[in-house]
Amino acid sequence: MAGSSKNTAEERFREAFERLKLGKPTKLPKGTPLSQNNVAKEAGCDPSALRKARFPSMVAEIQHYVEMHKEDVPDSKRQQILKKRRRNRDTKEMISDLKRQRDISAGLISDANLLIVDMSEEISDLRRKLDELMPSAATIPFSKPRNE
Repeated sequence: MAGSSKNTAEERFREAFERLKLGKPTKLPKGTPLSQNNVAKEAGCDPSALRKARFPSMVAEIQHYVEMHKEDVPDSKRQQILKKRRRNRDTKEMISDLKRQRDISAGLISDANLLIVDMSEEISDLRRKLDELMPSAATIPFSKPRNE
């Protein structure tokens, strides 16, 4: 059996669990997220040593803690990079879509301007034809009828 200076495996796991909860690991880098595997590694054991079959209450406690604090866990560097790439991709797609919309709008404005020019020319032609067809006689003013 183990002497008083050596802790049992469960005690080592529990101490490692507490160090990780406090953010003060001794064997893993600071900021390491708390997980079942990391508790085993922090205890100086292979991750397969902390099994549910051997330490059911310890594993349940770790899983419960992880579940309760999953929003507290900061994103890893890789997750931050992936989120940034996703945001950049979304931004690039939005820029591409806005450029496409701009090009369509510019085309519609160009078509409208061409139509305005065509219609202005047609109005000028019609006014000219109207001036040709209208008699050039002076207008006669009408007098108001007299009340009798």
